[in-house]
Amino acid sequence: MSADDLTPPEAARWAARSGLPLAPERHAGVAATAEHIHSVVSVLRELDFGGTPPSAAYRAGGEQHHGTV
Repeated sequence: MSADDLTPPEAARWAARSGLPLAPERHAGVAATAEHIHSVVSVLRELDFGGTPPSAAYRAGGEQHHGTV
């Protein structure tokens, strides 16, 4: 485990600060879920989207298809 891992007591504290008090038996599960979400988001942050325009630039139906079936 790294020093950045979320411990069950920290998960409970953050949940309480957000107005979501947790029962003690849920602390470990919430911490594990938060760690998993963090690991997935970390991978997504490393992706290079290069010249991909932001989603606000996308217009549905504006695709040009250059192929044959």
